Amino acid sequence: MLGFLQKLFGGTPVDYKELLSRGAIIVDVRSPGEFKTGHINGSKNYPLDTLRGKINDLKKQNKPVITVCLSGGRSGMAKSILKSAGLEVYNGGPWTSLRSKI
Repeated sequence: MLGFLQKLFGGTPVDYKELLSRGAIIVDVRSPGEFKTGHINGSKNYPLDTLRGKINDLKKQNKPVITVCLSGGRSGMAKSILKSAGLEVYNGGPWTSLRSKI
């Protein structure tokens, strides 16, 4: 059953610790107010509505990007934006969930 779900929803599980060991950048796309209430240490706060303006900065760093937000919706949209710009990007979903995986 798990194999079926992985095929249905996009393949292999992501090893976030391995991505971070490669220097991945965690981009939190929540608002600055939400970010202040708690975030993953070292993450960048690039609210979704400002993300397109950060693409060149992210490209220059030449590192994988992991997007996070409150519930996973905005980080999914952010992943689409960054992927279409040619970046290696992964949706980390809710920041609290990713924090427990790393």
